[in-house]
Amino acid sequence: MQVYNNKLWKLESIKEIWFKLEKDMQKLIEDNIENVFGLEFIKTEFQLNNLRIDSLAYDNESNSFVIIEYKRWNSYSVIDQWMSYLALMLNNKADFVQLLWKHRDKFIDIKSIDWSQSRIMIIADSFNRYQKESINFKDLAIDLWELKKFNDWTIVFNPIKASNTTESIKTVTKFDTKELKEVNKEIRTYTIDDHFKEWWDKSRELYQELRDKIMWLDSRIEEKSVSPYIGYKIWNKVSISIKIQKSKIILELLRVTSNELNDPENKTTDVQWAMRMWNKNVATYNINNSDDIDYWIMLAKQILKRFF
Repeated sequence: MQVYNNKLWKLESIKEIWFKLEKDMQKLIEDNIENVFGLEFIKTEFQLNNLRIDSLAYDNESNSFVIIEYKRWNSYSVIDQWMSYLALMLNNKADFVQLLWKHRDKFIDIKSIDWSQSRIMIIADSFNRYQKESINFKDLAIDLWELKKFNDWTIVFNPIKASNTTESIKTVTKFDTKELKEVNKEIRTYTIDDHFKEWWDKSRELYQELRDKIMWLDSRIEEKSVSPYIGYKIWNKVSISIKIQKSKIILELLRVTSNELNDPENKTTDVQWAMRMWNKNVATYNINNSDDIDYWIMLAKQILKRFF
């Protein structure tokens, strides 16, 4: 990737400079983790059972922990890192919940955590071809991010996307280890189909029509299926989510209340316990038929304009 600075239509090359230490990468991320990744920072340098977690964060969208590791070199196995740290977490849930409890200074019920959505994030200055190809499985709860620094103080975050996610890691015998079995007992990746029952034809038709219009709103929107909902996000911040029912779709507009929206027909309602449960406001709107979709798109545009 070649980057230039445009000075009066004369392009000057911006050179990449390397992070001297992993600690420098770690401090940059921990100081900006909510702004960049939408995560709540919990703990740095968490030592447990002879393993050290560089940064521990919490994803309030999915109610799950995120373990973050930083790498300056690319001579390590992504899969081994994923298995080791997730197995550590799932075998020591109480220790992780206690950290969250101390951080927030309030009781956290271990049952309120969605352990199936736990994931690992590896942030490195670069990944080699083998590391990038190693995430080509449909059931890997791992995110790879390249972090680039340039001599004009520009910082670039580049997500590494899997190129093929049709195969399950469970079918690859070389990864058939005790740690993988422990992880696979609880970690689950959700597809769109997981939100529908076989006979829910009406809501599936509504979803297909709605999804097409959502994706047309902004080219940056990404769709992600998690346990409680199907989310639509820009730059790791979910601002629109949908929940599927038999004959309707419940749409959620995140971080706003009904009175903050231009809602002339008063069709939205507030989730009263949203701040207590998720630390953000949520306004909802029900789609019962195709006629409801255009009104909701009008509301969704307001969210995108406000936050992006």
